[in-house]
Amino acid sequence: VQLQASGGGLVQAGGSLKISCTASRRTSSNNGMGWFRQAPGKEREFVAAISWNGGNIVYADSVKGRFTISRGYAKSTVYLQMNSLKPEDTAVYYCAAARTPYGSSSRNDYNYWGQGTQVTVSS
Repeated sequence: VQLQASGGGLVQAGGSLKISCTASRRTSSNNGMGWFRQAPGKEREFVAAISWNGGNIVYADSVKGRFTISRGYAKSTVYLQMNSLKPEDTAVYYCAAARTPYGSSSRNDYNYWGQGTQVTVSS
């Protein structure tokens, strides 16, 4: 079981970045997927989640209207398009596979986690 996140980097405030998470087919095609983030000294927090077929999507209030989560055609890849980035979006972003077909904002509903990708937004 592996989740591989990629695409992080350094971007100026107001800019955009798209990060990806590729999962092994066994774990992800029928599972909800989510993105969480963790800033230095803070707890890991929910960002966005998507159901197995993309029909149900949930966002944290802090990113609503700026971030878009989506799934690739094969459903084993999940993307997070981040627009209008702010310095407070700086964090390590983690993708996760849920225990069920549905996306969730609760960390407890995820049983597989990727290694994280660093996103840094400069002011």
